[in-house]
Amino acid sequence: MPPRQAWSMLTADTGPASGQRQPTFQAYTARNLHQIPQLRDRSWKELLVLRAVAAVLPFRTNSYVVDQLIDWGDLEYDPIYRLNFPSPEMLHPDELARMIKLIRDDASAGAISAEAHNIRRRLNPHPSGQLTLNVPQMEGEVLAGLQHKYHETVLFFPGPGQMCHAFCTYCFRWAQFVGEPDLKQSCNDPGVLCGYLRRHPEVTDVLITGGDPLVMKTEVLARFVEPLLAVQSVRTIRIGTKAVAYWPYRFVRDPDADALSRLFERVVQSGRQLAVMAHYSHPRELAPEVAGDAVRRIRATGGSVYVQAPLIRGINDHADTWAELWRTALDLGAIPYYMFVERDTGPREYFEVPLADCWSIFREAYSRVSGLGRTVRGPVMSATPGKVLVNGITDVAGTRAFVLQYLQARDPELVGRPFFARFDAKATWFDQLTPLSDGDRRFFAWAGEPRG
Repeated sequence: MPPRQAWSMLTADTGPASGQRQPTFQAYTARNLHQIPQLRDRSWKELLVLRAVAAVLPFRTNSYVVDQLIDWGDLEYDPIYRLNFPSPEMLHPDELARMIKLIRDDASAGAISAEAHNIRRRLNPHPSGQLTLNVPQMEGEVLAGLQHKYHETVLFFPGPGQMCHAFCTYCFRWAQFVGEPDLKQSCNDPGVLCGYLRRHPEVTDVLITGGDPLVMKTEVLARFVEPLLAVQSVRTIRIGTKAVAYWPYRFVRDPDADALSRLFERVVQSGRQLAVMAHYSHPRELAPEVAGDAVRRIRATGGSVYVQAPLIRGINDHADTWAELWRTALDLGAIPYYMFVERDTGPREYFEVPLADCWSIFREAYSRVSGLGRTVRGPVMSATPGKVLVNGITDVAGTRAFVLQYLQARDPELVGRPFFARFDAKATWFDQLTPLSDGDRRFFAWAGEPRG
């Protein structure tokens, strides 16, 4: 059955023809957070704290998230509120006090920006060599807006897509959104990407990322996607997006939703795989009917939907949350893909979970899903040398140890080989681990140059 006909049948009772009215998209930022209806009874002191944190770390949410995803009667424990709204604990107490004083004293925009800039530099805005090791070169010129960390995959940051419908408070790409040009990655010329790909036929996968590429209108997105169809070596086009969770109407009832489906169909009909890398942090993001409709419509084009997110303290740090997320995804035909570890950037101390706990949560959740759900891999650290899987905890010659493995690595020779690190119950990231033996040391070091 043609994808268009399949979608028409699918939505005969639940889609656009049902007469459901699409809400108007309303963005809320630090400038107008006082306009959020549910915050109108908050004290000026509470709003001042929100503004102080939002002056350092990006804050943006929208009417769909606010009205349909957050339980405003349980904010102390609500995962989606914590996922969207800044918390005072995201800054050190002295940093928060300085920001509050500047805003309360009506300091100049320049003074507030300068203090925010100083705090951001402490927060490791570009972890894992993103601007030193991952950015490729061509004919001696650095190609801003591209990253080539792994042999077969290139990441591309289209300039118009460096925004999101709403920001996650844990986002490891927070530096894209704070208005500091030297921290931002973007490229406005798809010709730069295609030129690099033609010189590197080993690259089979392109991940279009951000921000969120699906904030772009379809005609703009097409200007970056369609040239890839003329590059023979490209076999898979991935689109990293949170729109599936934060504005699913983008796929269903937005004015150019049909055009987006046609674009996806053109990718599939060209013989490529279209993979929508969907960031779902909590099963509640899949609960609204329109969220399920969005997944079904993507799949009706012939594309695939992969589900991934980091494990985040206070949001999804329970096995039952992950098991429910993966089961719900499977019911919709989406593929559980990665459980990541919160990266070493931004307010990591507020969100991070010890690796030992991450492994326990993953193992318990994994045991609760069927074989089809066991496509998921985790917990995974996207560290400087590569994607490090925590594959277990065991005893080696009487010493407690983490069992580790590279799923991807800058050095392809390391991929798939088990290695060991001394067990540390408090460790939250790869750089806090030590090799168990001399034979494991090679897995903890990487030396090389950016790709060119």
